[in-house]
Amino acid sequence: MPILVSDDSPDIHTSRVKLTPREPARRRTLVIGDVHGCSLALDLMLEQLSPGKDDTLVMLGDYVDRGPDSRGVLNRMLELEDKTQLIPLTGNHEILMLDARNSLVEADAWYAVGGRQTMQSYGCMDRPDWNMVPQEHWDFLTRRLRRWHENDTHIFAHANVNAMLPMPDQSDDWLFWRRFDDSHPHFSGKMLVCGHTAQKGGLPHILPGRICLDTWAYGEGWLTALDTGTETFVQTSQRGEVRRLTFDEVRVLTPKD
Repeated sequence: MPILVSDDSPDIHTSRVKLTPREPARRRTLVIGDVHGCSLALDLMLEQLSPGKDDTLVMLGDYVDRGPDSRGVLNRMLELEDKTQLIPLTGNHEILMLDARNSLVEADAWYAVGGRQTMQSYGCMDRPDWNMVPQEHWDFLTRRLRRWHENDTHIFAHANVNAMLPMPDQSDDWLFWRRFDDSHPHFSGKMLVCGHTAQKGGLPHILPGRICLDTWAYGEGWLTALDTGTETFVQTSQRGEVRRLTFDEVRVLTPKD
C-alpha cells in the first residue's frame, strides 16, 4: 500500500502519491455582545464558536454587573487571551466599576445599576471590598481594554459612534453611553457593530450600516455573537439554549414598526 507523502518528500522506498491540498482554514472575525455576568451563556457560546489561535474575537464590553457571575466572566476573558486573538473593548459598566473603586461615583449608585451582583460574585454583600477582586482582574480592566476597534470592513464599539468622525476622534460619550437609537451609517462605509442598548425582544437589531448585538443576556433574552464573514448569528442563554440565525431570518422575525 503506498505511503502518502507530499511533493517535497524524498522519493526513497515510497510510492509517490500527490496529496490533495487542503483548503486554508478561514480566519474568522467573531463578535460577542454584552455578557453582563452571564458566565453560563458565555461558556456555552465559546463551546459553539470554538475560537482558535487564528480567529479574532472582539468582545463589545459590559462583562460585569447585573448578571450573577461577573468574576467568572473575567476569569474567562483571561483564559481567552491565550487561546485566540482577543480584542476586549471597554463598556460603560467597566467604567462604572472603576469609577466606584476610585471614588469618582458613589458605590451606592453603582450598586443600583448592577454593581451589587458584581461584588456578590466576589463574596461581598452590602459594601464593596475592593481587595476581594483579584489583582489580575484589575489589571485586565485597567490595562487591557480598548476604546474601539476597526478592520477593513467593520467598526466595533461598545455603544455607538459619531457617524461624521474618524475613530480616533470619537468621544467617550459616543463610544460608551449613546444609545443605538441615535446611530447613523458611518461616513467610512464600514459596518458598525455595537452593543449597550438592550434589545429585549431577543433579536439583534439590524439597520443599514449598523448592528446592535446586546440582546438582554442578563434578563430573559440571549447572548449574541456574530460571524462577520458569514453574516450569521449564534445565540445562547443562561437557560442552556442555543440557536443560529442568518441576517435574513432576523429581518423576517423582527417586528415591523
